[in-house]
Amino acid sequence: MASSVFKSHFVLRLVLVFSLLHMSFGTRKLTGLWQESTILNYHNGPLLYGDVKIDIVWYGEFSTSQRAIICDFITSFSSPAQSEPSVATWFATVNKYYPLTEGRIPSSVSISLGNQQHDKKYSHGKSLTQDQIKQMALAARGHQTNVIVVVLTSADVTVQEFCMICGTHGSSGNDFVYIWVGNSETQCPGQCAWPFHQPLYGPQVPPLIPPNDDMGTDGMVINIGRLIIGAITNPYGNGIYQGVANAPLEACTACPGIYGPGAYPGYPGQLLVDTATGCSHNTYGASGRKYLVPAMFDPTTSACSTLV
Repeated sequence: MASSVFKSHFVLRLVLVFSLLHMSFGTRKLTGLWQESTILNYHNGPLLYGDVKIDIVWYGEFSTSQRAIICDFITSFSSPAQSEPSVATWFATVNKYYPLTEGRIPSSVSISLGNQQHDKKYSHGKSLTQDQIKQMALAARGHQTNVIVVVLTSADVTVQEFCMICGTHGSSGNDFVYIWVGNSETQCPGQCAWPFHQPLYGPQVPPLIPPNDDMGTDGMVINIGRLIIGAITNPYGNGIYQGVANAPLEACTACPGIYGPGAYPGYPGQLLVDTATGCSHNTYGASGRKYLVPAMFDPTTSACSTLV
């Protein structure tokens, strides 16, 4: 798709969610709102299936700890050796989407961590366009198939449309899918790192303590998870979604701001809290890690599904 459109998928647009929904619906529960109004439709295009590899391009400076947090998260998607509620259990909900294709697409998908590239020298500078992100992803893919290339930009890199969006997934043709997510530690944390930072607008409740003690990286985890699910279920803009193709509601974006039961604008819902650290989370991952993942729309119940 042309780079002027590049299939922007708006992620964590909390300013819009909080301001519009709060004004229109007061304290009405966000879960109830989206359960009543959301139907995700199949638009006759392909979904990703089988074993999908996640290749990562680390653009800029990422610490060893930051890389481990994200790599462990991706490994957790298909790892059975986890406590419950687990990232693998959360991810398994995506397999409920394949019956919507009425047999056109095989019925399951798994995720594995693939290749990693490190660009610590900022080879394209510290201010990137979306087209540069796409070209980096294309170069990293090479001749691989059934791979999602995830470009991650460090906190000191500005990206076109950052703060309007926190990340995006896009494609080229019918065989290349990529994701971009930026570290919002110093850029728009109220939009892209909520609920680990107070929102820019809307209800001002105290932020949560991030499960891995890294606001920017734990915020990236939320967006990476959301976008991987979107890239699987709507990789080329004609998969499963509601709304218009260039700004769709997808499996996770259909449940904005929901992380636990009872969520409403400004309140992420009832979560698990670690008694030792005070961190909030709703799932467990590889290496004994804790994560916060967004609710996913469950097509079998027509409701936003949370793990806790």
